[in-house]
Amino acid sequence: MTDDPYSILGVSKNSTDAEIKRSYRKLARQYHPDRNPGDAAAEERFKAIQASYEKIGTAESRNEYDQNKRMEEMFSGGGRSSPFGRGFGGVDIGDIFSQFMGGRSSSRRNEANFGSKRNRREVNSKIYRGADIESGLDISLEQAMNGTELEFKHRRLKRCSKCKGSSFGSSTTCNSCNGSGVVTKGSTITVKVPPKAEHGQQLRLKGMGHEHPEGEAGDLTITLRLDAKDGRRWEDGALIQEVKIPFSKLILGGKIRISTPSGKLVQLEIPKGTKIGDRRRIQGQGYNGGSLDVEFMLEEPEELTKQQELVIKKLRDSGL
Repeated sequence: MTDDPYSILGVSKNSTDAEIKRSYRKLARQYHPDRNPGDAAAEERFKAIQASYEKIGTAESRNEYDQNKRMEEMFSGGGRSSPFGRGFGGVDIGDIFSQFMGGRSSSRRNEANFGSKRNRREVNSKIYRGADIESGLDISLEQAMNGTELEFKHRRLKRCSKCKGSSFGSSTTCNSCNGSGVVTKGSTITVKVPPKAEHGQQLRLKGMGHEHPEGEAGDLTITLRLDAKDGRRWEDGALIQEVKIPFSKLILGGKIRISTPSGKLVQLEIPKGTKIGDRRRIQGQGYNGGSLDVEFMLEEPEELTKQQELVIKKLRDSGL
């Protein structure tokens, strides 16, 4: 089984936090041990679902997980810890920050000292830059349509206020930053979302990424995730709305009424022989006048009446 929490919870990496929570609740109910007594496979799946939700179930934990995964990819999955407040797993601090910051390690400084005057000038004149940060922000369809300003909790590496970054890549010691030249700090910033913002739209805040101890700060890129509420999701920029249909109406056809994202009631004709997963596109009823894809799902009753049980038994006996 994969250890990717997004795959285990059945969501994509651009899903909103609210979508992740809804998917978790659905799966947790489905695989809960009380509903699957004695089923070892269901119990194992339930534990994986719980563990996955702990990793990405809140905005804070999800942001930390995503940042750490990017760090692992940056360091080629070498088992090194992220510099987000958890140490460095015994890896040389100069080398870590040389890769992470795009800056100089102590070995490169020594090479520069033994090189020619021209080499030293080139090293000293190079502009170093901190790493960029990528994060996500959930907003409602109303906030996206009208524009809004939201508070955003932000953590990044900032230049050490005690040594001013001078201990980075040198023999100088600093009790505040342990020789890294930077420390992790949190802050709250205001993010301005423009009107008619799109799902997946990116806002770039220059200079709000990680600071470099000897150079410029990177940028912060915030990806907007529009929460379309329960029963709706995004797929490659398209808004999908799940509509639950009784089995009889799927087989025989009929009419239903649905509420669109704008709150408008729309009547749909269900063709005879409609299958679970079939879709119908409604033009102009999605977000910001776009299309809305309706996906038909089977409505599963929690409990059957005696009469319904008798009818189903007759259907079974008839071979249906």
